[in-house]
Amino acid sequence: MSVAASNEFVSNEALKSRRDEALPKGLPSKSGVYAAKAENAELWDVEDKRYIDFIGGIGVLNVGHRHPKVVEAIKRQADAFIHTCFGIAQYEVYVELAERLNRLAPGPKAKKTALFNSGAEAVENTVKFARRITGRQGVIAFEGAFHGRTLLATTLTGKATPYKVGFGPLVPGVFHAPYPDEYHGVSEEECLASLRRIFKIDIPANEVAAMIIEPVQGEGGFNAAPASFLKALRAICDEHGIILIADEIQSGMGRTGKMFAFEHAGVEPDMICAAKSIAAGLPLAAVIGKADLLDDIAPGGMGSTYGGNPVACAAALAVLDAFEEEGLLQRAEEIGRRVAASWRDLQGGVARGVFGDVRQFGGMIAVECVEDNDPMRPNGALAGAILGKAREKGLLMTTAGSHAQCLRCLTPLTISDATLDEGLAIFAEATTEAIAVA
Repeated sequence: MSVAASNEFVSNEALKSRRDEALPKGLPSKSGVYAAKAENAELWDVEDKRYIDFIGGIGVLNVGHRHPKVVEAIKRQADAFIHTCFGIAQYEVYVELAERLNRLAPGPKAKKTALFNSGAEAVENTVKFARRITGRQGVIAFEGAFHGRTLLATTLTGKATPYKVGFGPLVPGVFHAPYPDEYHGVSEEECLASLRRIFKIDIPANEVAAMIIEPVQGEGGFNAAPASFLKALRAICDEHGIILIADEIQSGMGRTGKMFAFEHAGVEPDMICAAKSIAAGLPLAAVIGKADLLDDIAPGGMGSTYGGNPVACAAALAVLDAFEEEGLLQRAEEIGRRVAASWRDLQGGVARGVFGDVRQFGGMIAVECVEDNDPMRPNGALAGAILGKAREKGLLMTTAGSHAQCLRCLTPLTISDATLDEGLAIFAEATTEAIAVA
């Protein structure tokens, strides 16, 4: 049992009551689970109930909770100093992390890196930089995208509810094109034709500063853009002098079996947004870009009081060490195959007709719940029921998709086979029970 500092028992329900009194309703509170401790792919709540973690802080914990290398790096750096502001007194861990990210970024062009605090901040900066570099204002994003919750990032996001409701007017000059989605009948050709229509009807191509895309959509349901589509976007951007921005906040840092998902397509973006798993839970984000482009920003045109915090940078270096030393890129592929195979077994059995599609891209896996095997009839109610029953049985997951109809798996890549199999067994039980009462 969990014991508070006052030696009084603390329950999830008691903390929920305090939370409801102290925090705004607008902050997400989906699980009702209040964490007390965690290790690798396991978490215990304040009532000492154990959970297997299949969501990893929404893709933040690729190396798991409290990875020993990360914990040691944090302690070592905290013993030296915690903050100076990089613009005032600079430090080696920032420089070293930038050097390593520059080497890891796809493509032959020389890269440079600036560090910030969050994914949304990285997105905001890439668009700001693209506007400054090109002297243009227009930006093209894609339907189903999620780029963050700040005003520009919300505008770029391709889903209205709940992200945009009541927050207008949004940022002008942003246009959305369809994202390829074979399962729902949205072809690559249709998407490219839509871009041409945008250039013809909404904004000339020579007034577009940037195009931003998730190579694998996160909140959008784990849809992966075909390599041919990313190559076509690269060609369009090259033709018209448009900056191609890769939002790798969820798909990056090894989740798909390569350090960045764009590598699968053999495409070099102009700028990359990285965050989430970059520092194993510490606030950190990176803008990695072609050196000649980022050097076009005048001194003082980029910066951040907390961005590139030395403790976060030390954690990020430990994350990269873990990937190199523990074969985690290969592990991402192994986990993806095991989870997808288990979910496809359910799709062909007890979940026949309601598990409409199982999508796997490296270690990003999702199953889409539908009615009567119809992609156009999303079944968010069933996904929510499975989620709830899984949580009751000790498995933490979350949903995605336009109607919260997809269940996604972003378990730490350090999870053991035994714990992974245990989680998959819980998921199968939860699915069977939820379908039985649906």
